[in-house]
Amino acid sequence: MADTLTVTTPGLTTVQDLGRLGRSRHGLPPGGALDQHSARVANVLCGNDEHAPLLEITALDLACTPSADILIAVTGAPADLTVDGTARPRWEPVPVRAGETLRVTGIHVGLRAYLAVLGSFDAEYLQGSCAPDTVLGFGRTLRAGDVLTLRTACPPLGHLPFFRLSAPAARFPAEWTVDVTDGPDRAEFGDTHARLFGRRFTVTPQSNHIGLRLRTDGPLPRRTATGEVLSRGVPVGAVEVPAGDELLVLHRGRGVTAGYPVLAVATTTGLDVLGQVRPGQSVRFRHRTLPEAVVEHRARRAAVEALRTRVRTAFHALSLPLHQETP
Repeated sequence: MADTLTVTTPGLTTVQDLGRLGRSRHGLPPGGALDQHSARVANVLCGNDEHAPLLEITALDLACTPSADILIAVTGAPADLTVDGTARPRWEPVPVRAGETLRVTGIHVGLRAYLAVLGSFDAEYLQGSCAPDTVLGFGRTLRAGDVLTLRTACPPLGHLPFFRLSAPAARFPAEWTVDVTDGPDRAEFGDTHARLFGRRFTVTPQSNHIGLRLRTDGPLPRRTATGEVLSRGVPVGAVEVPAGDELLVLHRGRGVTAGYPVLAVATTTGLDVLGQVRPGQSVRFRHRTLPEAVVEHRARRAAVEALRTRVRTAFHALSLPLHQETP
């Protein structure tokens, strides 16, 4: 019989991965974890492929119990991780024995935490990803009593000595900064493009995985060109300027076309920030050139690869399996 993880307190939790790469040409948004860096690190810490299914826990508490010994890692927003009431560290591998209750509670500052398990979960796939798609009705939010089947059994862990193998925790500041590059319609805003920078924008409660709505005191950037904006393909992270009193920032669940002018585009690190900002919190936008954005992206990926090398070395030394393939 396969090992399982039984959900007792589901909160607002989904089975996620990094999304559907290259499917926009077929009309499918990428979906996937909204804080991609935290999701990657959680899987890497467990010896999984970074694209493997894991749990995305949004805002509310999660509790679950494994049927056998497992190895987990919890990353993302600051939260309390306990195993049978004992506090355990985040951003590093943590063993959990069969029958113990694992809880992730008190998510704060940020919005989403990620729970990966050595060997990952069985999941249904659509176009190469298990990421939910609310438009198509694919995927679901977990419920109390749901049983998640683990792909592979975890070997007995005992008290292995390497569980101080930690990753640097992502920063969760009191005020968020979102890096953006110039959008395709930047020139059509004239001097008003500067209104995007140097002021706070507040995330409204209408925000979700499809996009964030932001408001600010004072005038918004305004398109000075008079020609019609035709519906066209838009990137994830597009900062759109409708005619009203809000900005829209499209996230990973966005539709693939839109007709609003695009002033800027969030970088990959900026998108991760937007995946953690809670409604009512404020953000500031910071301009980055494309070369600067590429350097930052490569530095973050290099840090993940360095962590993967350390984990691989530790796992081999302790005869623990690596699970580096996805379906």
